[in-house]
Amino acid sequence: MPDMLVQPPPSTTERIATLNDRARLGLDCTARIIFTLNLLDSLSDGTRRNDILAQARIMKAMRDCTFSDDSPERDMAWFEVDGVKVMMKIDYYDAAFEYGSEDPANAAETRRAITLMKPEDY
Repeated sequence: MPDMLVQPPPSTTERIATLNDRARLGLDCTARIIFTLNLLDSLSDGTRRNDILAQARIMKAMRDCTFSDDSPERDMAWFEVDGVKVMMKIDYYDAAFEYGSEDPANAAETRRAITLMKPEDY
């Protein structure tokens, strides 16, 4: 019988990073995505059509962004869309989005809120 390699379970940080990636990639139907008005105003003329197109460009850039070493949970990133600097921040809430989550590594009890903003909105 061949030796089976047993991998250690993922660390809490790795688990949170994986869950954050799922939310960022649109695979977590419980996650909320929030765009600040200041960011949308920088990328759209305010018409409904152009607001939607701006949101689509932001979402594509967010899904393709890379993370620095100081964001091991992949919960904060900076990138550009049409020359506008964008900041992404993921926060963790309870299932009702009322209080902070006690265990962001537990997908059953944690909801993610992804805020997309200009750095000065933070």
